[in-house]
Amino acid sequence: MYNPPAFREDDPEILAAIMAAARLCTLVSNGPEEVPLITHLPLQFSDGVVIGHMARANPHWHGLRRGVAIFPGVEAYVSPSFYPSKAETHQVVPTWNYEAVHAHGPIEVVEDAARLHEIVSGLTRAHEEKRAEPWAVTDAPERYIAGQLKGIVGIVLRVERLIGKRKLSQNRNAVDAAGAAAGLAASPDARDQAVAAAMVLARR
Repeated sequence: MYNPPAFREDDPEILAAIMAAARLCTLVSNGPEEVPLITHLPLQFSDGVVIGHMARANPHWHGLRRGVAIFPGVEAYVSPSFYPSKAETHQVVPTWNYEAVHAHGPIEVVEDAARLHEIVSGLTRAHEEKRAEPWAVTDAPERYIAGQLKGIVGIVLRVERLIGKRKLSQNRNAVDAAGAAAGLAASPDARDQAVAAAMVLARR
């Protein structure tokens, strides 16, 4: 990932928060004939390990040894009109602000039914816990779940390296950065508002 010094994020707590908030992630690994293999899937990070699962019918897991799990964070288009300097010089262009974390490491493919049950149960709890009446894997018939587990494989990536990027207008002067944050905060789109909040925190 191209990551200029101004945008690098190394704080473990910030990286963990971005990863915890991510919903649909991406797993990338080297494939045959130098063509990358890519799967979009929910992933969970805890204690230096990334876990998830994919369909057994997906050929991606065959021969899977190492990979990169990509956790997307907040993102938004930044209009040149947000910058006060536009009125003075007009030497501004659009850009995109965003956060992302890449987790690199060796991958274990899990086929054991008991471990698969733990993986899907953990992922389910993570995404159901905020619901008024959370659904649990144990709510479904045991025999049905056993059948469903036969159709997936688990993915366990042991993180060797985390690379974090938070491109939040750090390369702009304070006035333009504040203008961009204000412009995004005024947007009716919650995604823009989330980027504005991240920009304010990044400047503290």
